Amino acid sequence: MSEEQFPQENPKENNPFQQQNPFPPQNGGMGFNGMQQPLPNATIVLILGILSILTCCCYGVIGLVLAIVALVLSKKDRALYALNMGSYTDGSFKNLNAGRVCAIIGLILNIIYLVLCIIAIMMFGLTALSDQDALREALENMK
Repeated sequence: MSEEQFPQENPKENNPFQQQNPFPPQNGGMGFNGMQQPLPNATIVLILGILSILTCCCYGVIGLVLAIVALVLSKKDRALYALNMGSYTDGSFKNLNAGRVCAIIGLILNIIYLVLCIIAIMMFGLTALSDQDALREALENMK
């Protein structure tokens, strides 16, 4: 048998691990004018993550919204970074991860505080929570 009857296949075509990236880096892997640029929402995610922790005492609603927005923005930027790592600075990626961690912590704290508020409203009522004397009387009656 000769090679003409059975041509050899290119191993790169059949092996999925050897295929090239369908989204090659532009400008040699660099951003605008050959320089790396920061991720577009990294600073915003960091600010929203920190604010979600700071506003967890606002009945858990404001911080919950801030944490969810920060997590959505961080997911978009992480996907953008994964497509072209060479175009973005490492510092902005670290800020993005720090903001994501803060948003997760803020989300957990806000959920806990919101659940505690709901439990307190169920136990004492909304009017008892707004009036300190009524709350004190309700607590004394529980003893």
